[in-house]
Amino acid sequence: MLSAALVFSGTAVAEEGLLQKDCATCHNISGPVAQTLKEALAKKGPDLSYAGNKYLQKWIVSWLQKPTRIRPAGMYYGDHIKPGPKGDEIDVSTLTDHVAISKEDATAIAAELMKLKPHDDLIAKEKIVPGTITKQMGEMNFDKFQGCMTCHLIEPEYGGFSGPQVYTAANRLQPEFMASFIRNPQAWEPKTWMPNKHVSDSGIQKLVQYLEMLSKEAVNAK
Repeated sequence: MLSAALVFSGTAVAEEGLLQKDCATCHNISGPVAQTLKEALAKKGPDLSYAGNKYLQKWIVSWLQKPTRIRPAGMYYGDHIKPGPKGDEIDVSTLTDHVAISKEDATAIAAELMKLKPHDDLIAKEKIVPGTITKQMGEMNFDKFQGCMTCHLIEPEYGGFSGPQVYTAANRLQPEFMASFIRNPQAWEPKTWMPNKHVSDSGIQKLVQYLEMLSKEAVNAK
């Protein structure tokens, strides 16, 4: 993660290439994404080379001002777990917090990140169909049918922790990206830990609807 000592100047982000200079300390900005297991294991932070295809700009601005941990056990959970009385548990002493920055700097960085769109072709293939799903059926599909809770938290302290938590996924991710990544994770990152479940079109829609429902609940719970 970024060092807390870093200081950004909003107007300088684009002019002086601070996105490359400072963010690239922990994030891949220019691509390509990790092509080998060794490269994937060496990642310190999420790949940002396709941030413009992935994130919602307003979320980036908000999150950079008040960062919270999206991946409970870091980029590679094997580096941040320890034995516990009920099995593996997260060793928080090994995790590093992301630096918080000003609204001006966050806005400037978000604007630069949104320009990174190498996969417009994948996004264009997705069409989100409006719809709803009950929480009971959504959770059954997510957990029992797809097995996603093995790696993902669907609420704080409930679910797996080797992947990013998903109870705020729809608040930070573009819906078309969620659909595309579920459809074929390796099209985005060949060495991602997430398997291709070969989910049907209707199944993808149901998963996106469930993630959207979870995120609305998370917002309402605040």
